[in-house]
Amino acid sequence: MISPAVLVVSGGLIRAVNPVNTPTDAEVINLGDVKLLPGFMDAHVHTLVSNSTSYRPDILGETGGDAVLRSATNMRKILLAGFTTIRDLGQLHLTKDLLAVSLARASDAGWIDSPRILACGHAISIDGGHIDPEMSLGSSTSLFQLGPEYGIADGVDEVVKAVRHQIKHGARVIKISATAGVLSVEESSGAQQMTEAEMRTAVEEAARHGIKVAAHAHGTEGIIAAVKAGVASIEHGSLIDDEGIRLMKERGTFLVPTSALGDTIDLSTAPAVVRRKADFILPLARANLRKAAMAGVKMALGTDAPLVPFGDNAKEFGAMVDRGLSPLESLRAGTIHNAELFGVNDRGELVSGKLADIVAVPGNPLENIRVTEKVVFVMKGGKVYRRP
Repeated sequence: MISPAVLVVSGGLIRAVNPVNTPTDAEVINLGDVKLLPGFMDAHVHTLVSNSTSYRPDILGETGGDAVLRSATNMRKILLAGFTTIRDLGQLHLTKDLLAVSLARASDAGWIDSPRILACGHAISIDGGHIDPEMSLGSSTSLFQLGPEYGIADGVDEVVKAVRHQIKHGARVIKISATAGVLSVEESSGAQQMTEAEMRTAVEEAARHGIKVAAHAHGTEGIIAAVKAGVASIEHGSLIDDEGIRLMKERGTFLVPTSALGDTIDLSTAPAVVRRKADFILPLARANLRKAAMAGVKMALGTDAPLVPFGDNAKEFGAMVDRGLSPLESLRAGTIHNAELFGVNDRGELVSGKLADIVAVPGNPLENIRVTEKVVFVMKGGKVYRRP
């Protein structure tokens, strides 16, 4: 904690913190009695999904162009909430084009007001698995013949093709579906789906390109197999047990618990099987996050937005504290831990030489973590997007 604090920003970077002399010709932004924090990061977003119940009609009723243009509005909501970097973990739209990669390029070019985006393209799933779009539709009628270009892969050879296709078309992270899930219409929410050999193949192929792998995993067996395969992060981790915790600590695997969605998601119109699975798994996920946090598993903040509505991403800070993390640990999860997980060393701290990704909140988040939900100032790369 530095107080009072003066940051000198130039060329998109923080150049000095409390220097003896400040530039005489600089623009001065006096924010008064606030706390400055590094730009927040969200490790689990679905940028192309409209809301928590829309993904089924979106798959069939929307063009890729429509989805990208609509999603630009949602990206602005996330940015204005103080999140300057996010990781997109999968589109469901039935196009070979990697739509979130297009959003990422638009953000980098300054065409849209958006966080920086690390996009995975199509997440990789077994045929009929959790992320198979037909399972999201509640159909297995072979209406679509989807293959590795769409992330549907059976066996190590198809997994290699799927990973290479996503990377060829701009993916900067790979997501795999290690287990069943909650929002698909299969009966199980935690059964292992990809084999450990398939997961290891994805990790090894991605690593050849300098890219990490995130694993959707609810069930115990799938979590353990994914960690052994070398993934960088376990997404959700709802049914993690002592062995999974031990392995994650031993290997430095991050847990992205996506916990706030249990407080925000509306499943009133979801299929009955989805509601049953959610009623079963969400209370267990909260308890197991507390157990993993107490054991010292490395945590990274992710929301699964829009299951937490776009712009409400900071609710995850409070949810992590409610589940047992300290306010400081939750702040680290949403800043320096995510920077480490993303493999970037140019952000996540307010120090000289880092990106000028700066947010301000009206109070001390170490005393009240909920002030992260009331951001009053947002700067990304030296450009101001929100001010009092």
